Amino acid sequence: MKKLICYIAATTDGFIARPDGNIDWLTSLPDPENDDYGYAEFLSGIDTTLMGNATYKEVLGFEGPFPYPDLKNYVFTKESNVPATEYVEFISGDIAAFVRNLKQQPGKDIWLIGGGKINAIMLEAGLIDEMILAVVPQVLGRGIPLFEGANAEAKLNLVSHKAFSNGIIQGKYTFG
Repeated sequence: MKKLICYIAATTDGFIARPDGNIDWLTSLPDPENDDYGYAEFLSGIDTTLMGNATYKEVLGFEGPFPYPDLKNYVFTKESNVPATEYVEFISGDIAAFVRNLKQQPGKDIWLIGGGKINAIMLEAGLIDEMILAVVPQVLGRGIPLFEGANAEAKLNLVSHKAFSNGIIQGKYTFG
């Protein structure tokens, strides 16, 4: 069975983006070693991405072409009958049921990119298997929380951790 893995960065006060969705605080962090924080290795075990519509729009604003052209990409939206694009299929309705079914399919693991509302839905449904969380030494004071509006608790088990020279601490957790 495929695992649903939330691979994400958050500020020390628990935000994944500014209130408007901007993640400029993440890209402005010094990176003297030009480290990818395990991204390439992580991505090699993924064949599918999941994201909310606001996150998708933020991704479209990145420089260059769509960043995940070789993966199956699903974007969750409240709008029905949104036509697919070259790289993305839009899903509305019961997204937890959709993800339960997706996890049963053969293939590599699934990357839960976010945002906060989608993360909360997956948490509440008990569908997240692992989380790789990079805590960035930045305080925003307000923004989009990691699990926006979640009405659930979950115990995390630390599997591994790594500290980087620029102050980022990355932990890998399982749920349970």
